[in-house]
Amino acid sequence: MTKKQIIFGVILLLLFIISWFSYQKITDDTYKGMSIIPEEHKDIPLFKGLEPTEHQYIMKGNHWEEIYHFYKNELPGLGWQMDYIKSALDDNEAENDWGGFMSRWRKDDFDGELWISSHYNQNEDQTEVMFDKTEILQSTSWIENVPDSICIYQSPTSQNCTEINDKSKIEQITRFINEAMDWNKEVDSRNETLIIDFADIKINVFYEDEKEIFLQSDKGTKVMKPEQEFLELLILK
Repeated sequence: MTKKQIIFGVILLLLFIISWFSYQKITDDTYKGMSIIPEEHKDIPLFKGLEPTEHQYIMKGNHWEEIYHFYKNELPGLGWQMDYIKSALDDNEAENDWGGFMSRWRKDDFDGELWISSHYNQNEDQTEVMFDKTEILQSTSWIENVPDSICIYQSPTSQNCTEINDKSKIEQITRFINEAMDWNKEVDSRNETLIIDFADIKINVFYEDEKEIFLQSDKGTKVMKPEQEFLELLILK
């Protein structure tokens, strides 16, 4: 082997190493915010047209309904069992048609729970989809005895509260809170906050549109689906 051939071989090797590290860096940056990558799982198909961008997948235009039906139809055939699914199609408000959906799935050989959610971002004119692998959550009761009345503050800065004395409403609110899942991870920010005062426990409720609702008190943190029935009991106009 001549000297020129050796030099040429070394150059090719260096170019290969540089290209490989560049590819790894791009790949790491692309998926760095994701807890699970669908492309790495044969039983989690990726809807055609979705492109990864750090913590979510995006697609130009409004396609969340197509994506909703795609996963609802495809995942059961791949062994997934639907634990929960909720979409803006479940209500009759026209303004929610662009809202989106969220779903939770379980499988015997999958360690945890697969969360898939999607919504249409009107400002960017794009559909955004998130895949998340979470541990299967447990639920602990915060309220053992249902009080005769509770007080609701519509914002953290509100000085006045609205008192609720309707026993059935208080029982419904209590049930929603107790059945919410324990949450030991970071709480995502939400645009709206209200406070429920049960006398012996105060609960902060963080909510926003069709996103998960977070509950916080001195007993910890809980997460729950975006139950409109729950919010309607709390948001008093």
